[in-house]
Amino acid sequence: MKAVILAAGIASRLRPLTNDHPKCLLKIGNRSLLERTIDGLLINGIDEIVIVTGYLKEMIEDFVRATYPNLSVKFIYNEVYASTNNIYSLWLAKPEVLHEKEIILLDSDILFDPLMIKILQDAPYSNCLALDGHKLGEEEIKVIVNEKNQITEISKTCSIDKAIGESIGIEKISNTYLSALYDELGQMILREGLDNVFYELAFERLISQGHYFYPVDTSNYFSMELDTVEDFQDAINRIPKHLQ
Repeated sequence: MKAVILAAGIASRLRPLTNDHPKCLLKIGNRSLLERTIDGLLINGIDEIVIVTGYLKEMIEDFVRATYPNLSVKFIYNEVYASTNNIYSLWLAKPEVLHEKEIILLDSDILFDPLMIKILQDAPYSNCLALDGHKLGEEEIKVIVNEKNQITEISKTCSIDKAIGESIGIEKISNTYLSALYDELGQMILREGLDNVFYELAFERLISQGHYFYPVDTSNYFSMELDTVEDFQDAINRIPKHLQ
């Protein structure tokens, strides 16, 4: 199994913390977000990693090479990171993952319990994502399911009342789904110019083609997405002792 970490963004909402550091290298306790993510993958037996960089890419590459000198890692540079969103970074990873049996896809701005990766690995679904069933607001990527527990809507704008929780930003994806996903990404990016949207839009478009994700409830495990300075301070205060 290979993992893809999307770490290209500028994270302007975290300024001034990100004026001279990429978001993923900000520290919570003694370790950065990226270090915590890589450690979580290694703990769960995933030692082949693709990192899509952009903003301050040299800092990310230097950190990973110095901290994990024996890690099998491939860096991919999104040179248009300032004008694109994570869908384009995922598109750039295509050559490295298209023929994998399955992958773990992660956003780089998540502080999470590594056990969540194992839960996804062990889940009975080929394509699934980590779900937090907390109280929802406007900003979260929300999830709605049908009677078969298949995700039928996944976006910031879907109904809060109908949603069962937030997609945290960690997915397990099979080769079959990857093939369909990259076909759809090609349509969206190359033909429709949709390179500045969230990759969840591609997930939604694949639903009508019979390709579904299933939610895996990880609400009992700590996770946070860090978008703002307030989030960062909150994370320092909230992180459980066993993760510090």
